[in-house]
Amino acid sequence: MTLKERIDNGMIFYESGHKDPIDQKIEKELAEERNHCKEMMFDYNHTRPGDREGRMKILKSLLGKCGDRVYIEDGVHMSYGSNVFLEGMFYANYNLTIVDDGKVYIGDKTMVGPSVTICTTGHPAYPLYREMVAHYSLPIHIGRNVWIGSNAVILPGVTIGDNSIIGAGSVVTRDIPENVVAVGNPCKVMREITERDREYYFRDLKVDFPYTLREENC
Repeated sequence: MTLKERIDNGMIFYESGHKDPIDQKIEKELAEERNHCKEMMFDYNHTRPGDREGRMKILKSLLGKCGDRVYIEDGVHMSYGSNVFLEGMFYANYNLTIVDDGKVYIGDKTMVGPSVTICTTGHPAYPLYREMVAHYSLPIHIGRNVWIGSNAVILPGVTIGDNSIIGAGSVVTRDIPENVVAVGNPCKVMREITERDREYYFRDLKVDFPYTLREENC
């Protein structure tokens, strides 16, 4: 099994030090891809704030998939970029980090707060393996219309269901179902999102209809 196959199958792998010529070639290619991503992220983070066209050009050339309504603020960092798949509309606030050795899928109309980390890669708990710099990568799936609060961390292999909210500062170690508010470290479901949330937007603060009623595609 090649290095690339091991990564894609969620198995333990090493980024360097391979003896097999095929794995040495893959190792070199992956290192070049990571360096390319760093160069692209540097360019993106140094574009003028009003250069929307230039930013979209960089994202569309780098990402595995990039919708037409994607906006990511300055300070974004990724490992490869090519393993990130963004549907339709996506917004991320400042200092987004995506460690995408594995695949990251994010649904339409999802929003991400400042300083969020989405990390597909971890290291084994057994110290000998970490001493040998072993990695593993598991895909992350974030659904449609999800809101991830600032400083949240999404860990390898996690799935977050449609419409759910991840509270600020949460560390998501397990799957989160759809239509819930989940918070904490480790992140756990606090409550379902209900019809009361249609009337109250924050605690006891009421929505002032019809101001919030907008067209579906707005």
